[in-house]
Amino acid sequence: MSLLRSVSHLARAGRPSARTAVRALATKANANVKTFDVARDFKGHKLESLPSNKVETTKEELMSFYRTMEYYRRLEMVADVMYKQRLIRGFCHLYDGQEAIVTGMEAVLKRTDSVITGYRDHCYQVGRGDTGTSMLAELMGRETGCSRGKGGSMHMYYPQNNFFGGNGIVGAQIPLGAGMAFAHKYRKDGGVSVAACGDGAANQGQVYEAANMAALWKLPVIFMIENNQYGMGTASSRSSASTDYYTRGNYVPGIWVDGMDVLACKAAFQFATEWCRSGKGPLFLEANTYRYHGHSMSDPGISYRSREEVESIRANRDCIEMTKKRLLDSGWATAEELKAVVKEVRAQVDQEAAEAKSAKELPTSELCQDIYAGAPPPFIRAVDVEKSWRY
Repeated sequence: MSLLRSVSHLARAGRPSARTAVRALATKANANVKTFDVARDFKGHKLESLPSNKVETTKEELMSFYRTMEYYRRLEMVADVMYKQRLIRGFCHLYDGQEAIVTGMEAVLKRTDSVITGYRDHCYQVGRGDTGTSMLAELMGRETGCSRGKGGSMHMYYPQNNFFGGNGIVGAQIPLGAGMAFAHKYRKDGGVSVAACGDGAANQGQVYEAANMAALWKLPVIFMIENNQYGMGTASSRSSASTDYYTRGNYVPGIWVDGMDVLACKAAFQFATEWCRSGKGPLFLEANTYRYHGHSMSDPGISYRSREEVESIRANRDCIEMTKKRLLDSGWATAEELKAVVKEVRAQVDQEAAEAKSAKELPTSELCQDIYAGAPPPFIRAVDVEKSWRY
């Protein structure tokens, strides 16, 4: 029995001191729980109901969301600097601007649920429970990375909590996500699978093949499309006959959510997971969002959109600023307290980055490890085995 219920019982018994305590506890409880309107209304496709536009949260939860999104953004800013310092090689796709989606998703999902995504995966990795040190080490190809430095930016992996990447082939993760949902249904473990892709991958044929199977077999999978408005450098309106991605499934219902509002994302995932766990089958979930960086680090991001467009989104829809405003307006935090959170986050990420940098790169003797089962083959055409395996 909770303290409030226990004291209430005594108050009903007629004890004046208990009645005073009940009023005090109730006042404190009400001050710690508030309801906020979502920034933009939910939209549905083939759904009889939608989540409420009013989302309840607590001071502790909203402060946690603020800190988490600040942490994700700082990680990506550090990754940006590392790439420019040539500590990160190859491809690198940053997630800054989209932090509310993973934050709201992980507020609802269980660790026994499965998640898979494309190559914009750094914050997914940490959201599933890995450390910033492990993630940053992977970016730099260090042996302490989550994939032992062999995967890099596009191939994060954390099977301990059912995160299966990080995948470099556009859209290929969607049928894999349907397969993970099939496993949950086969095992009858109550799990849900989230298979995420961007708007650029939404036109891949395998997305529709996976949706067909998921609908046919009523698989518990959320097909999430993170619509950040641009597939590489192409605006969604130039690549998609319909940009209402949540309506893509003729036989799969869908929901649209403001992916820049963390409370809306939490409510949308609560609705979606309950839908899937109840045996109703798959659901499309479109999270309308925006990336601040270019598609990858080789893309300046302003050849196909203007600086003014990016700055307008930052000024009017930024997920962190929206959460900050809610905390300040509700009296749940002061500006000084939020500055202290930012300072703490920066110190943590800087420490994790230093630890990741200090890790060693894999030796060349590991070049062929994890490629062949057992020893390498004795002969490869046009290769001098004696000279090539060791150098």
